[in-house]
Amino acid sequence: MLKMNKNELEVFVKIKGVGAASGIFLKENLLYIIGDNSAYLYEYNIAQQQLNKVELLKGFNTSENIPKDLKPDFEVLCHYQNQLFILGSGSKPNRNLMACYNLETKKVTRHDLTFLYANIRKSTGIDEENLNIEGAVATESDWYLFNRGNGDANKNGIFKIKGNDLAKASSISFIPIALLKTNNVLVSFTDAVLHQNQIYFIAAAENTTSTYDDGDILGSYLGKIDLKNFQLDFTKKISAHQKFEGISFLRQVEEKLEFLLCEDSDSDSLETVIYKVGV
Repeated sequence: MLKMNKNELEVFVKIKGVGAASGIFLKENLLYIIGDNSAYLYEYNIAQQQLNKVELLKGFNTSENIPKDLKPDFEVLCHYQNQLFILGSGSKPNRNLMACYNLETKKVTRHDLTFLYANIRKSTGIDEENLNIEGAVATESDWYLFNRGNGDANKNGIFKIKGNDLAKASSISFIPIALLKTNNVLVSFTDAVLHQNQIYFIAAAENTTSTYDDGDILGSYLGKIDLKNFQLDFTKKISAHQKFEGISFLRQVEEKLEFLLCEDSDSDSLETVIYKVGV
């Protein structure tokens, strides 16, 4: 089992113009970021320190800070086969949108996931008050959606979905994953990434039993789950007061893996800090 690097979190880059970061993906020199209250996908050129915006939604005058009751709640940024999949959390009826961005053609397509999220609730018995998709990974045959169990039923776990068309998925199962408990608050998923058939995830403890309302942050964690048997390998606290919501693989140096993390500060500030952490 890999051990946590002794180094603390390191600042990788600070980016102005991006707020409430909830998902991150690195491709060579380009860093892609989404925010849960934004209508844009952000593309940051690390070498040139230049920020570009890709419009995911239309019709919002306050596209950088969409009001909470209207926002699409884009919590998931997943890379698969040269596309970025940006998913709403499904925690409210207006949060069922998926936007896809083709990294080659630069085109955006939009898909309604209402059917999928309704099937998830029907197949697993998890109601609307406890459905809160925060991460996703994809393989050639299956999708895995990570439900943050911060609702009153504490349904933290992974939805396994057969097939590669999320909008039409029908074969759905739920794999409950019990993480830690801190100060009587359960630690629950906030994002995940797949690397060499291992799931590396981040999770947070937040003092709330609502998938809608925020609470006091009691810590963030990094861990690993085996994709084949869903056994939890380790969970390690990486911060006592920050809520990390996005993770991307950075590089491997010998036996050390490095990941990038983005933080949701739960504020309207249009500045985000990207951190680096090693295992």
